[in-house]
Amino acid sequence: MKPAHRPAQANGFRKPKNPVKTLARILGYMSDYKLLLLLVLFFALASSVAGVAGIYFLKPLINGITSLIGNTNDGASLAPFIRMLALVSGIYLFGALSTYIYGRLMTVISHKTLNSIRKDLFDKMQDLPIKFFDTHTHGELMSRYTNDVDTLRMAMSMGITQLFTSTVTVTGTFIMMLVLSPILTVIVIAMLALMLYIIKKIGTKSAQNFKRQQRAVGMANGYIEEIIEGQKVVKVFNFEENVKKEFEKLNEELRIVSTRANTYANIIMPIMGNLSYLTYAFVAALGAVLIITGFYSDLGFVASYLQYTRSFSQPITQISQQFNSILAALAGAERLFEVIDETPEIDDGDVTLVNVIENPDGSFTETDRYTGMWVWKVPQGDGSFAYTRLAGDVRIEGVTFSYEEGKTVLKNLTLYAKPGQKVAFVGSTGAGKTTITNLINRFYDIDEGKITYDGIDIKKIKKSDLRRTLAMVLQDTHLFTGTVRENIRYGKLDATDEEVEHAARLANAHKFIKLLPQGYDTILVGDGSNLSQGQRQLIAIARAAIANPPVLILDEATSSIDSRTEALIQQGMDELMKGRTVFVIAHRLSTVRNADVILVLENGEIIERGTHDDLIKLQGRYYKLYTGQFELS
Repeated sequence: MKPAHRPAQANGFRKPKNPVKTLARILGYMSDYKLLLLLVLFFALASSVAGVAGIYFLKPLINGITSLIGNTNDGASLAPFIRMLALVSGIYLFGALSTYIYGRLMTVISHKTLNSIRKDLFDKMQDLPIKFFDTHTHGELMSRYTNDVDTLRMAMSMGITQLFTSTVTVTGTFIMMLVLSPILTVIVIAMLALMLYIIKKIGTKSAQNFKRQQRAVGMANGYIEEIIEGQKVVKVFNFEENVKKEFEKLNEELRIVSTRANTYANIIMPIMGNLSYLTYAFVAALGAVLIITGFYSDLGFVASYLQYTRSFSQPITQISQQFNSILAALAGAERLFEVIDETPEIDDGDVTLVNVIENPDGSFTETDRYTGMWVWKVPQGDGSFAYTRLAGDVRIEGVTFSYEEGKTVLKNLTLYAKPGQKVAFVGSTGAGKTTITNLINRFYDIDEGKITYDGIDIKKIKKSDLRRTLAMVLQDTHLFTGTVRENIRYGKLDATDEEVEHAARLANAHKFIKLLPQGYDTILVGDGSNLSQGQRQLIAIARAAIANPPVLILDEATSSIDSRTEALIQQGMDELMKGRTVFVIAHRLSTVRNADVILVLENGEIIERGTHDDLIKLQGRYYKLYTGQFELS
């Protein structure tokens, strides 16, 4: 059994396609905090300069100590030494304080910036068409909120400032080393070239193996998730031993690549440390020779230079590490901006839905007060408006549609549903049943033909107003974290408790809700995992009932409910459907017997239409389905 999972690409090392452009966008988000950024740069620079300067002032401090050795004069001779000690202490204290300040400020800036990016990302997702979510897995989208955002956070809060301070420190240290001794600096340059060569070699190996490690982690995690979800199937078919063997292979592969990756990652610091000590030893030995031979006359210079040597290699290693982390962060940021830059759902409709009061002469007056009477407000060419009563008359005329170019799903489809009619769709999987309801909602736009709602082309109707008049009960029920009452009220946010209870009674959900620990105030978690599938479906039906729409779409709405429960809610469903235009998609033909018209679809075309009795007399596809001579696939 192979995992049907793709490892999340966000976990592996990925170079940014356009790092300059991405960095510019990040800086654009950070531009709201210009003053704080200037303070960060100032204190980061101050911290680095203080570190470099502090080492330089070790020279007079050490020389002061050596001058005191054997000096028997009074305390007055200690004054220059004490002043120098105070100066060095003050420099290091200022450097430490500067490090603390810029660290705190950068943390504030990074979290404020990420807050703005996450907000823009979430807001954009609410504006994206359904097609985007149909073509991107949930795991892939969630990785952008987690892996990519976290990688960017780490780079912003630590990586950028550390890269800046390390660069300043290396530059300043190198300049001071040249000032103190050009001769000794030759040794340091030679060792630096060797360090950079080793960093490049080991860094490349490390990045390659970490990429393999993340791929192996993705494969192992995907397999574990797949097996946990399919545990019943595994046990029914006695597949446990095969599963263990497959996981052992994946786990062993993960162990091997993880060992390699972490070996390369862990050896770089010891190697750099040993090279640093080796450099230190060479410099110390040569410095001693230069002093003994009289080339240099003071010990303080050697002490300062040796300290510069010790502090020179670490920033170089940090620059290499932070450069890779920043590249990874920029790659993550690109993935975030890819979503933010997605084309939002286009809504060019100008026909709106308004609440009205009907006047004695049959005209309408708009009102903000809820009256239960709705009309379409249609702009006219001369600036005036015409009003069309909301009735739920849906007509599909010559519609052709394809999700992908060259793969037609619906072919020249024509049907109509008059107000109050119940239209049922029957057909094999992939025949186009759900696609029709997606088009009525304008989740997708048609390629050819026209769909009208109360005589108005739905392309002219504002999408939010169009969808307000439609309620859907889907096969895959989704409940939100919150109380039962809040989940039902999702269909009408301003509904009273009495309306919530009435909708629940209508869907025959009231009885089981009252038996829950806190009744309507019972908290649902994990998509309603503390309820049965049938109970979740009943709440979804109650949610549709409270919306009180003129058009109701039931997409396999009772597929997860057993026959007994289905019989219990059928009366409530009939009450719910009364006076509404209803589209029903069902595999259970018993649920569509009383439909006003049944449409049998195959390969995107209507091959039969009529009432249940008409189609039985026809003895075609529907007859064979109903009598069991043919089964839906």
